[in-house]
Amino acid sequence: MVTLTLITFFGAIICCSWTKNLPNAPSPNIIIMLMDDMGWGDLGVFGQPSKETPNLDAMAAEGMLLPNFYTANPLCSPSRAALLTGRLPIRNGFYTTNARARNAYTPQDIVGGISKDEILLPQLLKTKGYVSKIVGKWHLGHRPKYLPLKNGFDEWFGSPNCHFGPYNDQSIPNIPVYNNSEMLGRFYEDFKIDRKTGESNLTQIYLMEGLDFILRQTKAQQPFFLYWAVDATHAPVYASKRFLGKSQRGRYGDAVMELDYSIGQILKWLRTFGIDNNTFVFFTSDNGAAVMSGPNESGSNGPFLCGKETTFEGGMREPAIAWWPGHIKEGSGINFCPGEEVPNVTTHEQKEHTLQPLIFHLGRDPGEKFPLSVLSKEYQGALSGISAVVQQHKDTLVPGIPQLNMCDSAVMNWAPAGCKKLGKCLKPPESNPWKCDWPH
Repeated sequence: MVTLTLITFFGAIICCSWTKNLPNAPSPNIIIMLMDDMGWGDLGVFGQPSKETPNLDAMAAEGMLLPNFYTANPLCSPSRAALLTGRLPIRNGFYTTNARARNAYTPQDIVGGISKDEILLPQLLKTKGYVSKIVGKWHLGHRPKYLPLKNGFDEWFGSPNCHFGPYNDQSIPNIPVYNNSEMLGRFYEDFKIDRKTGESNLTQIYLMEGLDFILRQTKAQQPFFLYWAVDATHAPVYASKRFLGKSQRGRYGDAVMELDYSIGQILKWLRTFGIDNNTFVFFTSDNGAAVMSGPNESGSNGPFLCGKETTFEGGMREPAIAWWPGHIKEGSGINFCPGEEVPNVTTHEQKEHTLQPLIFHLGRDPGEKFPLSVLSKEYQGALSGISAVVQQHKDTLVPGIPQLNMCDSAVMNWAPAGCKKLGKCLKPPESNPWKCDWPH
């Protein structure tokens, strides 16, 4: 899963690097580039036919491509909570016990957020002298005590929630965009997203925020952690005017092309300042492509079944690249023929689930199209082995307090910090909490 693999990856690679260098060698900078709803099959290096990700493909060739990289959850918020805490959603509280649901996220009316008992990556890095910034989507709770600057980050430019909207501010307020601890405006009002054309300059704004942070910390000779969590590939997808209409894949492809360009600019910036050999960069996505959003609003999960919101391969297996010149060997991890192992690259819709576990043989059936017969010896043998592991997990698991059970319209983004200066405070309704209804 993404978190455990990623934090183990940090530890192994960074610690090994430190042991090779002198004791007074500078701490390596860290950049995590987290895409939103980008699928395994969206990169040229993974066989996407249009080959519209030249910078990411080059990054993979110069670093390590991880074809079997998994997220901790197929939804935005629990995946991000796991990424930053190194703990599964069931442990860090980013789950629900409402009805039959388990998977949940943080819409505007969610009451909860990241627990004060959790230790996040920027908090750990702060003890080592790092300065940390998040650019883009937070999604771990939008009430003041849950925001990034209360959880280890020194700087923030972005939003607490998805860029859904526009709303009329009567029943639902538009999502605020923050600069550190105060809002600068709201999506659709001050930060435009044209739902008809898909035009928005947000990715370019996020790019400039990231570049500026790198420049300032480099001049200050300060080790930094940049969490670049952009969201252009989450529906409603968007791209700037320069990229609209450029992709063979429609508007979603336009968004991917702009993100690829931006990633190229960040890596170029590191080379320009001569800090590429001292900066560990990791690229991945929070969950699989949202195939339920339709052909113009979602990406590709390649040969894998289903996508976001499901625990099939399409929802859990993510594109991932590790890049660190001089420390990670070029071309490592690329040991297969992209896009040719599995015929019939398809997407699927979630229909029904059964209480009987579905078991696939991923060696023979990586597309998860042919579940093993429950009557077969192969199924029974696999089930007996899996059941023992599952039971051991259940017996030893200490779950966190669920943070995503309760909703209340009164806690929406009616009056974020800084709204008075801008004349953008809105009157909230009376508090009337209810148990959130989760379909996942």
